[in-house]
Amino acid sequence: MSVRGQLLEYLSTHNVMTLATIGEDGPWASAVFYVHEGTTLFFLSSPTTRHCRNIQYHPRVAATVQEDYSQWDMIKGIQIEGVASRLNAEESRRIADIYIRKFTFLKSLKIPMELGAAMQKVAWYSLTPDFLYWIDNSRGLGNRERIDADDTHNSQTDTRHDAGSK
Repeated sequence: MSVRGQLLEYLSTHNVMTLATIGEDGPWASAVFYVHEGTTLFFLSSPTTRHCRNIQYHPRVAATVQEDYSQWDMIKGIQIEGVASRLNAEESRRIADIYIRKFTFLKSLKIPMELGAAMQKVAWYSLTPDFLYWIDNSRGLGNRERIDADDTHNSQTDTRHDAGSK
């Protein structure tokens, strides 16, 4: 399977990204559920949260998608650098449909009035990557391949020992 295929499969089989933002109060990281189309990720959050206020302040963000591994050679994941932005109403409706298809438990929930009111206060956001790194330590310590979002068919392997910390 191509590196792009591995990356897209990984995105499809995971649910949570850690979103890193910067704002007037400094850096911040938040775990958020996501859905994706290609390499663009979408998430739902209240505009009053610290990470959404930070996006308003400075839209450049970073994110990771990974599991909690106990052995270094098992580590796989994705590092993302890009721009986050709030979606318009039309895009929000479209992404909400995708979100409900992925997180099917939402269909079966009886939404109490408080939750329904809270849902009126949230907004949809996109994370549009400039580039992504596919990390796969099963191929060697620090192995990662850069994938440019505008040309996801070409990749560059980066096997420097400090690559996992960048």
